[in-house]
Amino acid sequence: MPKRQSMLAAWISVISNVCLTIIKIVCGVLFKSQVLLADGIHNAADVVASGVSLGSMKISNQPADDDHPYGHGKAEVLSSAFVAIILFLAALYIAYGSILALFNPSFEAHWIAFVAAIVSLVWKLVLYKYTMTIGRREKSNGLIATAYDHLADVYASLAAVIGIGLSLANTFITIPFAQYADPVAGIIVAVLIIRLSITMIKDSTAILMEASLPMERNAQYAEVVAANEFVKRIDSIRARTHGHYVLVDVRVGVPATLSVQQGHDVCKQLKSQLKAMDEEVSEVLVHLNPWYPPEPTIEQHQQASH
Repeated sequence: MPKRQSMLAAWISVISNVCLTIIKIVCGVLFKSQVLLADGIHNAADVVASGVSLGSMKISNQPADDDHPYGHGKAEVLSSAFVAIILFLAALYIAYGSILALFNPSFEAHWIAFVAAIVSLVWKLVLYKYTMTIGRREKSNGLIATAYDHLADVYASLAAVIGIGLSLANTFITIPFAQYADPVAGIIVAVLIIRLSITMIKDSTAILMEASLPMERNAQYAEVVAANEFVKRIDSIRARTHGHYVLVDVRVGVPATLSVQQGHDVCKQLKSQLKAMDEEVSEVLVHLNPWYPPEPTIEQHQQASH
């Protein structure tokens, strides 16, 4: 059921982007609204990004196989990086068009274009909140990237509303420099989207490069491992994100006198305890090393540190 909700959210994003692309481009061409036309082209790029995100979610939900023993979770990370690149390129396009318009302000406002921009703003804001809620609940990087894509569209639509709104208002009352409102707003939005896309690219790259989870998270895992009565020494704990789940690698020292069966039971206990502590943990690799007295134990290390 949860996976079905993620797929539904992804399909809603794709269909919404197609509808908004048509509305914006048609209104932009008919009413000669450059900012709306640029926003429509931006939405056309979003259609591609949403399609890629949808495909990656289908791949990431596939079970592990012989070629991918750790699953397919990184497919969503790849799509997140792809969406970030599309956002970055779209922001450059918006900035380029806005800078050109800044030196040649010839925007003619129409109330239908203004209504289309408001509809887009509200629609995208609702989509952002809905998609982000589902994405965070299901730990879906692809869906979260799509939500950030919607947020970038909120910024772009807001710029369109401000630019068209000021131009419309200028027909009733004189507003100084109103003709520059649209391109200036477009430049500001482009900068915001570029910052957002760079952050997304950094996050995706960190996961693809097998970056470790924060030290605080590893410390929580260490507390669970240390609580096991047979663990006398923690040699290392490493954890990394693999798409929408976490892999943990544990190396511990246990009494050398334990039998193979007892060692196997310790491994099972540690795996179940870590998974129970953190629902994101999908795989736990446990390596046992022999511990011989009078080597110091975890408790003795802790007492010495205090």
